[in-house]
Amino acid sequence: MSDQNIINLEKKKPDMQWKTIIRGGLFGAVILLVLGVILANVFVVKEGEYKVVRQFGEVVKIVEEPGLNFKTPFIQSVTTVPKYQMLYDEASAEINTRDKKRMLIDNYVVWRVENPELMISNLASLVNAETKMSEFVFSVVRTELGQLNYDDIINDEKSSRGSLNDRVTERVNELLAKDEYGIVVTDVRMRRTDLPPENEAAVFTRMISERQSTAQEYLSRGDADKNRIMANTDREVKEILAKAEADADTIRGQGEGEAAKVYNDAFSKDAEFYELYRTLESYKKTIDGETVIVLPSDSPYAKLLMGGME
Repeated sequence: MSDQNIINLEKKKPDMQWKTIIRGGLFGAVILLVLGVILANVFVVKEGEYKVVRQFGEVVKIVEEPGLNFKTPFIQSVTTVPKYQMLYDEASAEINTRDKKRMLIDNYVVWRVENPELMISNLASLVNAETKMSEFVFSVVRTELGQLNYDDIINDEKSSRGSLNDRVTERVNELLAKDEYGIVVTDVRMRRTDLPPENEAAVFTRMISERQSTAQEYLSRGDADKNRIMANTDREVKEILAKAEADADTIRGQGEGEAAKVYNDAFSKDAEFYELYRTLESYKKTIDGETVIVLPSDSPYAKLLMGGME
């Protein structure tokens, strides 16, 4: 090889190296671009969520199962819709009861997205879904409470409020299903019922008066029951005492009869001793420290009293 050819080859080597570097860089850039496009269009579906794939604004696919998925680059987009239950806190609102009482109610709603495609098609977003649901809940609650008296609503002992939440939940779900909004209400709960400030004093005064009236009625019933029980007890005591007295008289008569018989049997054995005994007993009844007796000195009664015995 001539010297000229060697010189020409040496001049071409740097050019070839630069071309190789440029080609390698371009290839690497293409690889990175392809990886970037792939990674940018990979999306992950987690537990408890839906992934909504849209193409030019239209829903083309709903992905529910967890895992990796792909979307078409540049023309498709992905949004997330929760699958789990959500809590919506209703703002306090004023309603009228059947007996024309005004009251403030405060509800909360437990709800979830059942069909994300219908929800997006008819409501577009979760915010709009909550707004529409809130309108239905307030309308149904106002209608249901408008059929009840104020006392029936606030009194926990009555059953009307117990079934109210269930009726409201059922009715709201009927309205949501009718318009195909793709959402379901799990539970509606009335958290608080208050009176407007301007009505509280009057209502509290009336409630106090009613409670006092009820208390007085209980006291009157108690007094009547007490008097009836005392009368029955007194009658039973008198009956028991009368029966006991009669039994005592009977027993006493029987005892006296037996005692008289014993005396007769004993005294009949010695008539003189019996006469003496009766005389001595008469002294007990007739003579005390102030007794004055005027008797003949030869009276047997006086002789015996003076200690003379034959």
